[in-house]
Amino acid sequence: MTFPKLNTMRLQLVEITKKHTENYYAILSMDEVTKYYGMDPLKNKSDALGMIRSFHQNYESNRGIRWGIIISDTQEFAGTVGLNNLSLWSKKAEIGYELHPNYWNQGYITEAVEGVLNYAFDELQLFRMGAVTYPQNTASITVLEKLGFQREGLLRGYLYQNDQSYDANIFSLLKNEWKENLAEKTIESH
Repeated sequence: MTFPKLNTMRLQLVEITKKHTENYYAILSMDEVTKYYGMDPLKNKSDALGMIRSFHQNYESNRGIRWGIIISDTQEFAGTVGLNNLSLWSKKAEIGYELHPNYWNQGYITEAVEGVLNYAFDELQLFRMGAVTYPQNTASITVLEKLGFQREGLLRGYLYQNDQSYDANIFSLLKNEWKENLAEKTIESH
């Protein structure tokens, strides 16, 4: 099974391997990155390597796909984006992502998520994409809404972090809505 490499205008979405451990650890050990992540910051590089191994296991068992986000111009590892809770049988998954603060507010996550959504809806033939965010994570909510996700409701006590449970928003995007959004963007650009 060959890992699907995706390319967008400015990014390469690649398989995360052991060689990315240092960069992945640097990102997920930052408090500002994990503040709304649903897990505590990583404490050591072996934890990062363990997560990278779990990405590989999830891919091998068709339960998830996680891509490393590489900036095409510089070949720098900027973060990850992926499909969590993937169910090919029931045609659904959840999108997840994180990005190094050096790359915030430059449209990279929106671009990476667009690439993954195209792959998920076209290649994997998924019908539903979910997303779970902290209600306070306005940056992530802005990305989701920009891409056409709709807020479905509040999941009470859904995320556990820093020895405490937190509420979460659940968003979704259906394949037909995504296709309509793409058609509208195509019309607007002509």
